[in-house]
Amino acid sequence: MADREPVLELIDARAASGPDAGAAPALSLRLLPGELALIQMREAAHSAWFADLCCGVAPLAEGSVRFLGRDWSELPRDYADALRGLIGRVFAAGGWVEFIDAATNILLPQLHHTRAERGALRRAATALAAGFGLPGLPIGPVAAMTFSDRARAAFVRAFLGEPALVLLERPLQDRYADFMPALLDALEVVRSRGGAALWLTGGDQAWSDRTFPADHRLRLDARGLASAQRAA
Repeated sequence: MADREPVLELIDARAASGPDAGAAPALSLRLLPGELALIQMREAAHSAWFADLCCGVAPLAEGSVRFLGRDWSELPRDYADALRGLIGRVFAAGGWVEFIDAATNILLPQLHHTRAERGALRRAATALAAGFGLPGLPIGPVAAMTFSDRARAAFVRAFLGEPALVLLERPLQDRYADFMPALLDALEVVRSRGGAALWLTGGDQAWSDRTFPADHRLRLDARGLASAQRAA
């Protein structure tokens, strides 16, 4: 295990901006291929900020963040953008471009960050949509979709393109039981390919679920990331 290159590594990373940036702790994390980390953080703003940090889009005051062995701060912009094509993300809030249709929203990260062919992406997205309980690739405006269908569409977007890392910001909220089986199945596919995942939670459902397959259980607080035991 120790000789494998981490998918994601935070090395004494201290953010230059974001929530409580002036007193932000240094963060360290090593996520190996196949691993899933469950991180509890009470504030929703912390989830988005932490995910930005992992994606290399939040500036650092010190330390480093490495994805697939590469330090985000040392990469040319075009190279970093291409590398982000290997990261799937479910946003805690927003994340949709309102003036384009739902299908294009789903395909857009891969179209922007990779050279994947649109037809192949649509076929892969349609297969993922079926796995998450949608009748097909959503059409029409995102605003017209139900809450449940928007959540399912967000999962399709995040898992499209065989990501090496999946970042889930409070992915289930009050629909835990409804979406959990399909989401865990999708995560298992990523992990079996050697990818890794971060599940950022503010509530207690995943945290108290004794069947949740986390390799790491951590809490983010004023001291940084600390190992924590599962709730009783």
